[in-house]
Amino acid sequence: MSRPSKGTTKPSGVAPVPEPSRADVACAGETMALLLPEPFAPGPSPRLRVEIGGAESNVAVHLARAGRRAAWHSALGEDPFGHRIREVLTASGVRCLVRTDPDRLTGLYMKEPGPGGTRVRYWRRGSAASTLGPDDAARVWRSRPRIVHTTGITVALSDSADALVGELLDGTRGPALRSFDVNHRPALHGPHNAGRLLELARRADIVFCGLDEALALWGTTSPRRLRELIEGPRWLVAKQGAEGATAFHQDRSWFQAAPEVEVVEPVGAGDAFAAGFLDGLLDGAPVPECLARGAELAGTVLATDGDIPPHRTRAPGAWETGGDPTTEV
Repeated sequence: MSRPSKGTTKPSGVAPVPEPSRADVACAGETMALLLPEPFAPGPSPRLRVEIGGAESNVAVHLARAGRRAAWHSALGEDPFGHRIREVLTASGVRCLVRTDPDRLTGLYMKEPGPGGTRVRYWRRGSAASTLGPDDAARVWRSRPRIVHTTGITVALSDSADALVGELLDGTRGPALRSFDVNHRPALHGPHNAGRLLELARRADIVFCGLDEALALWGTTSPRRLRELIEGPRWLVAKQGAEGATAFHQDRSWFQAAPEVEVVEPVGAGDAFAAGFLDGLLDGAPVPECLARGAELAGTVLATDGDIPPHRTRAPGAWETGGDPTTEV
């Protein structure tokens, strides 16, 4: 698929093409260290490798690899896992706007594969990221992003993190488009979150929501009904699992079939889809192409066991800062 040059195309409906120091997308939310059995298969006492995973940082990595100026804001502990997260994101070309909390630990989770699917265990209660709050929004705005992206996972971390998401989705804070992935997690969200997630989705410009999430939260089972429920956003993407996804923009809709791949592990594919779709919007691409980019990128993640596929080469020229794009804030 041919793609326009990222430095010359003025997107439709998005802020003007950025100066070198301006972010295309600023993502805010929790990222944790990820423990994976090595190899990724059931077995007694497997060796573990350390990777990273977080909905918002996954999106930032995919966009940075695509040549975008992607920034990520969060809070990390002053510990080896926090150092690892910054190391991996920086190597991928992401500008880390990190607040370090010496009194709290970086969150951790582990994937346990089994015959019935993969079980995920979390150690995140009281983590450094749970201290995120509305004051952190000012640091996100300093990167002057064209798009701000966050998710419903951050909403559930703490009351202060919920307030941060509300602040980032405030449409009076400037011209940036607000992107929100519902990202419902049954183990993290309680029944009381259904109304809050719906409220936040209605305030965003771009919304991603799986039909499985819509069913669990609001009893909605069809893309069209979901659009009726969330009518405020300019773009709504209803993800339909193995079938594909339907995007709504104004009074039109488009369907994109899911890629045919051998699924190794599905976690992280939704983040990749969101990144591909946002990449298309930043190019001013038509909605069908945005959907196609999302589906293509999601397919690469479905075929791997981590949240993001291995990638060792940093996107050249993504940040013209003259130094390490990690920034303490």
